[in-house]
Amino acid sequence: MFPAASPAIEPAKLTGAIVGRVTDAAGVPQMGATVMLFNRFERLLDRVITNERGAFLFDSLLPETYSVRVNLQSFVPALKRNIAILPGARSFLAINLTSMFSSVELVYMTPGETPLMSEEWKWVLRSAGATRPILRIMPGIDISDPAFSRRRRAALFTDTRGLLRVSAGDGGSLSSVGSQADLGTAFALATSLFGSHELEFSGNLGYGSAAGIPTAGFRTSFSRDAARDGHGPEVNLTMRQIFLPARVGSALSTGSNTGTPALQSMALSFADRRQLGDFLEIEYGSSMESVSFLNRLNYISPFARVKVGTLETGAFEIAFSSGAPATELLSPGALSGTELQHQLSTLAIFPRVSLRRGEVQVQRTENFELGYRRSFGDNTFAAAAWRESVSNAAMTMAAPAGFYSGRELMPDLASIGSFRRTGYSAALSRKLSDSLTAGLTYGISGVLAAGAPNLFSNNPTELRNLLRRASRSSITMRLAGTAPGAGTRYIATYQFTDYDVLQPVHLSLTQRSTLDPGLNLSLRQPVPGLNGVFSGRLEATAELRNLLAQGYLPITTADGRSLYLIQSPRAIRGGLSFIF
Repeated sequence: MFPAASPAIEPAKLTGAIVGRVTDAAGVPQMGATVMLFNRFERLLDRVITNERGAFLFDSLLPETYSVRVNLQSFVPALKRNIAILPGARSFLAINLTSMFSSVELVYMTPGETPLMSEEWKWVLRSAGATRPILRIMPGIDISDPAFSRRRRAALFTDTRGLLRVSAGDGGSLSSVGSQADLGTAFALATSLFGSHELEFSGNLGYGSAAGIPTAGFRTSFSRDAARDGHGPEVNLTMRQIFLPARVGSALSTGSNTGTPALQSMALSFADRRQLGDFLEIEYGSSMESVSFLNRLNYISPFARVKVGTLETGAFEIAFSSGAPATELLSPGALSGTELQHQLSTLAIFPRVSLRRGEVQVQRTENFELGYRRSFGDNTFAAAAWRESVSNAAMTMAAPAGFYSGRELMPDLASIGSFRRTGYSAALSRKLSDSLTAGLTYGISGVLAAGAPNLFSNNPTELRNLLRRASRSSITMRLAGTAPGAGTRYIATYQFTDYDVLQPVHLSLTQRSTLDPGLNLSLRQPVPGLNGVFSGRLEATAELRNLLAQGYLPITTADGRSLYLIQSPRAIRGGLSFIF
């Protein structure tokens, strides 16, 4: 006799699922209800219709936080936010629709609970009446807490995920918003503490070829009860250091001080989000930052955002920020990437400093913004209006040697004073297929134009007085999707506008994308061959920013040479990312 063959060991599932059943107040299954699935950034991912048993299923979901909304004629819509999906697990939703108050109950299933409904849940639904309670609320227990059912058996570290990226290319951290060092290694790690708290740690170690000296940045984030409400109170500690180009040191040197100055910053920020109802949400927080460059500057930057409504019925948002960019309010779509990549992009946003009359100044922005978003099937419409006041504005400057002076301007960083501007935008995006989305945005924004093309002296004050406020229109096309077969994920944008003016990039607090000038392309290509070797995936990445070098404001100096003021320099970068 031959020994019985051992069954093959099944590989661990890396995805989860959401299953559920829709009934009315009497427990009758509701066929034909529309169930919509959203990610944590309120983007519609999928839409299904319940069958004759009132059941529905969303399968193969990556570990993330999702929201589900159920609509059926003659009933009040039901909404459940912050459904945490774990690898190999199913989340069951018992949805009860009524004409006044619809409800959703959530139960997390272990990987072994493969049936759609357990016998216990079938008994509960059969015995539930219109007025009979099925749960008894115990003192001190929050039944809406998805972590409650597993809190007792949760380990110290669970749901650990990470990202390691090695990149190289053009550009530096001071050249534009959220870029990286020329050659660097970045990492991000996130884990859950006892299943209810979230801890994230990220870092970026780079080598700036222009300075010849390494740069570094580290960020630690902690959020309480993140598994329960999807966001929770969050505290961030960020430390950065970057060395400016060597010629800055020579411009500022006096006596024996000939070293290259270092720009160092440490920021402590707090952010929280409160769901005051199904249709009202508020986010608020503040950051305290200390910037050291020649001398030390300390400042506080508060921010807040209120959202009313939903994406299907129309959502209004009112936002405010003062001081440093409110990165906690920026969506990952604005900074490109998933949760961990968003942490790295946030880490790369250095304070913009400039020099005026021998004193170091930090750029500060006060922004009021009103936004609106609504989804119509596969279409999403968004509009925004904002007013921005910028003080101690700093722009990238490419000037000939000898133009700058140590007390007025620094190479690569020009102080252009303060200005105010307003802007408006209207965007329409459409999901053409499961793997392709196209969008079109029309905007009107305040810009800076040169009052004359020539300078009569090399005095920086004349350069500042040369700039005039103006208004320009722009049209931005956006294409995002995944290439069939190869699996290449891409985002391509191009903006038509007047490129003979300086148009500072506006970091929107209510919209889900940033309108960058010129031609921009972002690529993420999965690299096969790791299956069975590592429990992760490898991606090759490429980022081409302002590829055609548009938006450079040219000015002729007194001796006939060219000077350029730049907001978004051209940059080409590539790298490898290991995600686990």
